[in-house]
Amino acid sequence: MDRFDEMRIFLRVAETCSFRRTAESLGMPASTISDAVRHMETRLGVRLLDRTTRVVAPTLDGEAWYQRCLAIVGEVEDAEAAFAGGDVKGRLRVDVHGTLARHFLLPTLPDFLRAQPQLELVMSEGDRLVDLIREGVDCVVRVTEPADSDLIARRLGVLPETIVAAPAYLERYGLPLTPDELEGHRVVAFLSSKTGAPMDLEMMVNGQIVTRRLPTSFVTTGAETMVDAARLGLGLVQVPRYHVTADIAAGRLIEVLTHYAPAPSPVVALYPRNRQLSPRLRVFLDWLATRSFTA
Repeated sequence: MDRFDEMRIFLRVAETCSFRRTAESLGMPASTISDAVRHMETRLGVRLLDRTTRVVAPTLDGEAWYQRCLAIVGEVEDAEAAFAGGDVKGRLRVDVHGTLARHFLLPTLPDFLRAQPQLELVMSEGDRLVDLIREGVDCVVRVTEPADSDLIARRLGVLPETIVAAPAYLERYGLPLTPDELEGHRVVAFLSSKTGAPMDLEMMVNGQIVTRRLPTSFVTTGAETMVDAARLGLGLVQVPRYHVTADIAAGRLIEVLTHYAPAPSPVVALYPRNRQLSPRLRVFLDWLATRSFTA
């Protein structure tokens, strides 16, 4: 293992504060990770990490060395990509909501991977908030309004939203035509990982976003489960329209409050602000920009 590889390992350990998570993200044995850091500390003659049974954290010297390594690794990766004719190599870890990935990314993913044959793409699925630095994730793709944070948000598109319900539900509770007619209705709600509370229904009324908090018959953290629950007649549900296009066409779900449709939701790619953009992540973001996140 050369010094450059040791630097890459140290960067990931310093970011994740964990030898185990670093080993998992880089696909290496944990013993290899700890040996690399120990060799680096011996060569430099300083302690780079404070190790306890609960946490691993950079020392002051480790923080300074982290910044140096970050710049060096970024420069070397950029230079290698330039002289390799644009080819990139190595592992890229991304986290994408499963339905979003299957609908917008997977259909053209083979073309992307054929163009980058030395790239190993590791894609996890989820809706929860991901600590990119600590978990060793390079990028997440989410349907969300970007918030001020230590992450850079690259907007990829907007998704039309809709409110739907099953015919059996509407037969029982009635078809609401205006927000004022939602009294007595129930919702299948998505549990926000940001607030820990069920998300309210949103509608546009005279150009303004209006929210309604209705009784919840079922709350979930899974978007697909939420749609399944709506099909079973458990309540109204608000989702990006692409989730339910086939259900609407087949009559399994019916759109309601169409004159008060929710505002479209932005699709964004989020990645750490304080980490130099690697060639691997750059080509992935450029590919994402060619996807049409509008349906």
